[in-house]
Amino acid sequence: MIIRQPQHWFIRLFDWHGSVLSKIAFRLSLNVVMSVIAVLVLPWYQTLNIKLTTAPFSLLGVAIAIFLGFRNNASYARFLEARLLWGTLLINSRILLRQLRSVLTAEDPALIRIAGLLSAYAYALKHQLRNTDASADLQRLLPVDARDAVLASPFRANRILLLIGEEIGALRRRGQISDMLFETLDAPLRKLETVLGGCERIDNTPIPFAYTLILHRTVYLFCTLLPFSLVTELHLMTILVSVFISYTFLSLESLAEELETPFGTASNHLPLDAISRTIERHMLEMTDQSPLPAALTPDAQFRLT
Repeated sequence: MIIRQPQHWFIRLFDWHGSVLSKIAFRLSLNVVMSVIAVLVLPWYQTLNIKLTTAPFSLLGVAIAIFLGFRNNASYARFLEARLLWGTLLINSRILLRQLRSVLTAEDPALIRIAGLLSAYAYALKHQLRNTDASADLQRLLPVDARDAVLASPFRANRILLLIGEEIGALRRRGQISDMLFETLDAPLRKLETVLGGCERIDNTPIPFAYTLILHRTVYLFCTLLPFSLVTELHLMTILVSVFISYTFLSLESLAEELETPFGTASNHLPLDAISRTIERHMLEMTDQSPLPAALTPDAQFRLT
């Protein structure tokens, strides 16, 4: 995810990092080719006595713009919900550990164990959503006696939540926490389970493919034929105008595709690495463990990964 510092409006016109232009550059070049062809065949085209006016393209352009707006709103809603879920994960991890810290000392092995499990949960969820290998992070964060059970589970994040619940249950049986506090601790634990289910729902339920496909085909057909409707009036300026209009539609479609899957590693996806590291730092600090791992900060290009 990009963390952009305030910039002058003119400098921002030339930003490349985070722009979808790199993804649609080849597609725009095809539009340039079609525009050049339209200009070259204009004399022959005029002899056919057939004129493709801009009227149907104006109507179709309005329809495409409306559908692209709906598509981008739906994609951004998924992105925003994903960010809210990860914010809920951070908040409830701190709540759970703070409540335990009120009755346990920072040196209590149970408190340190639960802190490690909460950090491991964030990393396990991140790797699950990105389909990457979580073994290295989990071996680093999990208690020794819990590693094999978690690594052998096909649902590692859920397994870690189960272990946290067992740890809290053990504290209750030993009389270290009261029944009332046990019920209170269950609330943030349920929130963490809700976060897991919400992230899985976003990850496993994309925007219906048929809706995406019809919009994709319509945009490309529009951009392909557009030069032939402009060339009779604009001539050489067709290339510039056609590319500019095509850039608008193609970039909006590309951005919608990127935001639809917010858990990836592209420039405009959520900074799950940074959020997971933040949770780990909070868990260590709340149990008075040091040194804290370095926080992930924007790089020279204002990027968090």
